[in-house]
Amino acid sequence: MSEKGDMFYAWTKSTDIKGECGGAVISILKYALEKKIVDVVLTVRKGYDVYDPQPVFITDPEELISCAGSLHCGTFLLPKLIKKYLNGAKDLKVGITVKGCDVKALYELAKRQQINMDNVFSVGLNCGGSVSPTGARAMIAEKYDINPDDVVKEEIDKGQFIVMTKDGQHKGIKIDELEEEGLGRRANCQRCETKIPRQADLACGNWGVFGEKAGKATFVEVCSAKGASVFDGAVSAGVIDVCAPDPKGLEIRGKIENVMVKMGKKTQKSQFSALGDGKERLTKIMQSSSRCIACRACIDNCPICYCVECSTLKPHLVDQTQTPPDFMFHLIRFAHIADSCVNCGQCQELCPAEIPNALYMHAQQVELEKMFGHTPGCDMSLPVLAFAEERDERQRLNDTGSDMIFENVFKE
Repeated sequence: MSEKGDMFYAWTKSTDIKGECGGAVISILKYALEKKIVDVVLTVRKGYDVYDPQPVFITDPEELISCAGSLHCGTFLLPKLIKKYLNGAKDLKVGITVKGCDVKALYELAKRQQINMDNVFSVGLNCGGSVSPTGARAMIAEKYDINPDDVVKEEIDKGQFIVMTKDGQHKGIKIDELEEEGLGRRANCQRCETKIPRQADLACGNWGVFGEKAGKATFVEVCSAKGASVFDGAVSAGVIDVCAPDPKGLEIRGKIENVMVKMGKKTQKSQFSALGDGKERLTKIMQSSSRCIACRACIDNCPICYCVECSTLKPHLVDQTQTPPDFMFHLIRFAHIADSCVNCGQCQELCPAEIPNALYMHAQQVELEKMFGHTPGCDMSLPVLAFAEERDERQRLNDTGSDMIFENVFKE
């Protein structure tokens, strides 16, 4: 029997599943669906081409086979879909594959009673970062001198972004080289420190698979009792085979994670320092935010925006007839979200005005973490704003238009 902290090499015993590294993830999810451990699986499969990953809800175990494989050009965050389309897993058991930002969003939504984590089984996928679809196509045409339409597979491996074409051409360029030219991974991915999502029930990937098992097995770390139960069940049912990881593989996995975390911290320092401090930073944010067209894509796609009645729609706070909106629109978002930002990048990725919202939000989150010690998305500890009475505060806003939480502070 396995338990939290145990690590394995695992691979599918099915000849039908052709995974990127042994097919263990799809096999485990297929087992969970077949045994009614979950009612539905939320994951990703290729759409029109490699630049078009599509989120899918799957109830037929056989359909999961079409989801095997890695895709690095996604532009979505899956947990918000559980809230929006599956009633927050309140009456359905949901299996889900999650990157670092996904699993952090799961936790933050759960804290806000938007997702029932008791009904969620999560399989974490190691993530070195993703590339926007439009950015990937432009990068491949410019740097690789390859027609993006000819690419049939892409992968990030050994520090390179590698593409393969329909005629068998295979070319890779170092991620560092691409990013020095403003290409490569999304900016928020470059800042990310959550490379192995241990908040999930299982953390899986190819990092650390060494020797004869390289490319043929998945490295699985058991991260919860629920994860151990499902994993053991899959082994007992003969769905997957397992063995102990190679000691050299353990060392390699640790080194990869450490290097990538250090890179994330270094990039944070670089990107945040470019914003300046104090008034200089505020001025830069105000200037770029003046391009805002109030389309609300940042709000609609943020996992932390959960209010039924958004404060940015209150006419006594934000003039609803003005475009671009008054800067109060952005200040409200910063105040409500910055302590819990999970750096998913959705507010920036989907902004038609190309405002670097995620950079601003993440920079503030890091400062608030230093001040209050709250790290979003790592556990169920409450964020700073949770200590205000949200319901009472919202009623006060409705009744008086005042956002004063501590009414008697300045009274003699």
